[in-house]
Amino acid sequence: MSTVGVSAFEAMLTRHRRSAGVARRHLRDFLAQVPGGDALADDGLLVLAELVGNAVVHARVPPGRRIAIRFELVCGHLRIEVHDASNERPTIRRSTGTDEPSGRGLCLVEALSVEWGCQPRPEGIGKIVWALVGPEGGV
Repeated sequence: MSTVGVSAFEAMLTRHRRSAGVARRHLRDFLAQVPGGDALADDGLLVLAELVGNAVVHARVPPGRRIAIRFELVCGHLRIEVHDASNERPTIRRSTGTDEPSGRGLCLVEALSVEWGCQPRPEGIGKIVWALVGPEGGV
């Protein structure tokens, strides 16, 4: 875990169902240190929990692979990144029934984010799923 200045934060997490809670604690601590962080907390915490949850549940990787999280303030927006070792890109499932217990996480990410996406990791293994949270038009 490291803080890069006051405007960025990085940490490694185990691939475990409790990792979303650990990630949320890191984000709350990060946002408490930055001016205007309170305004980004509600949406940021939900988006982060969904992205980490997806990395834990859906990333098909060998045992022991970890998840990296990174937060950064960019022009009044919170950029959230979740890195995992799977090359499988996330897809939004638009046709989930209302009685299905899961499958709507990326719809929530899309609704709460100004923008979101997925890109290969520069190291060549896995991907980065990112989201930009904050007021529209501030970029």
